Amino acid sequence: QVQLVESGGGLVQAGGSLRLSCAASGRTVSIKAMGWFRQAPGKEREFVGAITWSGSSTYYADSVKGRFTISRDSAKNTVYLQMNSLKSEDTAVYYCAATGSIFASTWTIPRNYDYWGRGTQVTVSS
Repeated sequence: QVQLVESGGGLVQAGGSLRLSCAASGRTVSIKAMGWFRQAPGKEREFVGAITWSGSSTYYADSVKGRFTISRDSAKNTVYLQMNSLKSEDTAVYYCAATGSIFASTWTIPRNYDYWGRGTQVTVSS
């Protein structure tokens, strides 16, 4: 089992920044990649980005590319989502997730993740 705990959400003005954290514990040796997803009210869960567990590669949705950055602190088993130039449309509950899949093509799809955090709310006011 892997436990994931997100933190860092909050209210920010448009154009501002937030950094989300996701701390992983438990059987982390099974993790091949970590993903960030978000879900706005009435919408499906949306892929934001992913990072290999080694931290060597990152992938982003087009909607956040150039504004969001995913990184990992291996010593802390923590993954970060740095969000800059936030827009009102970034408002959502943000989730981190862990997958044992080695195939990057699967990382954009929520059902391919084995473990999920409870989510943290990000609200961007315009």
